[in-house]
Amino acid sequence: MPERKTSVEEAPPAVGEVEAIAAHADPVVRNLRITHCYHRLSRALAARTGGSANWCTFAVWASKQVGQTIRQEDLARTVEHRLRSSPEVTAAAELVVRGIRLAVPREVLDHAHTTVRQAVVAAARLDDVSAAAARGNLKVFEEVAREFARFLALAPGDEERFEEFRDALRPGEPPDGQRYLRQAFTRYHRAMTTPGEKRRAELLLLANVEVGLHEQTRLQPEIAAAMEAPVVDPRELERHLFDRLLPGNRVVRWLRVALLTVLGRRKAVRAAADELASRARAVARVAVTRHLMTLALPGGELLDLSSDLRATFPPALAELSDPDLLALLAVVDPTPDSLAGTAARDWADLPDRMHYIADMFRCHALREDLLGPPFTAEQVLAFEAGRRPGGVL
Repeated sequence: MPERKTSVEEAPPAVGEVEAIAAHADPVVRNLRITHCYHRLSRALAARTGGSANWCTFAVWASKQVGQTIRQEDLARTVEHRLRSSPEVTAAAELVVRGIRLAVPREVLDHAHTTVRQAVVAAARLDDVSAAAARGNLKVFEEVAREFARFLALAPGDEERFEEFRDALRPGEPPDGQRYLRQAFTRYHRAMTTPGEKRRAELLLLANVEVGLHEQTRLQPEIAAAMEAPVVDPRELERHLFDRLLPGNRVVRWLRVALLTVLGRRKAVRAAADELASRARAVARVAVTRHLMTLALPGGELLDLSSDLRATFPPALAELSDPDLLALLAVVDPTPDSLAGTAARDWADLPDRMHYIADMFRCHALREDLLGPPFTAEQVLAFEAGRRPGGVL
């Protein structure tokens, strides 16, 4: 089997740069810089290990996708679209509109259903989804990217310095221990001098899955928080409804609410808001889940994490022989050598996630386009200067 071309090594980020990025106050700019930093780490490590994908390579595209959640791009639109297509939400919204009909002008009623959906989106706490995504993005970066920067600062072949680096990683299981990182960096170190594409590819896959298992264990609280964030509290929703549907200043709105009470409609409106909140909560959570379970790869390819992977194992990884790799896959991959059942049913479930992630790492391990830049040079200049760049991110 011919050797893959080795990438030209690029200067990796130093530990100080990783720490400076992690300290950036703006979560949007910080995420963009994190994504770009992963790209530089990925390229530097790939240059030393034969040009194949490493954990940082996949972290680039995962972090870029997380950026959409942090910026709430398409998230509110996705939630509103699902609200509009839900018969249960439409029926509950009609109850709200019917309840306030006598207290609002005709021009408000003409757009009432759209306004009700906008109130639901405002009450769905999408900011909490964004905040959880930003916390997770930072949490992994400031730990794992820092270790990759430390590792890449070592001179290749310096065994003594490598042992010092490895021994500084904490023993024990994640989330507090770094046993999987210790093992993974040992594989990356060996891969730099291992001849033969197949042996090296198996070492890199093993390292990638080990870092992935550490990372995903650490991320568990943030992933669960993002999935559970759309609460749609009935009283908060009611406030948003009145702010949008009852025109006028605070006094005028108070008078209109008083009118609803006099007309005997106040309790009906509250009951309708409760029903709407219950229906909308379920729809919003589905929308957020679908948003979080999508991963964009280069070339406009979208992976739906709730569907089985539609790919094939590359020839070098079609049949595996490394005993440590086989032992770890026996733990995280319940369908060995098959993509059947890779679809994640519940992204908040760690074993469910790891099944998909392990097979995704294996399928896409030798894709050269994953090593490409996630942003244009102009965008990089903007966010490295602390500005939010224009264009499609």
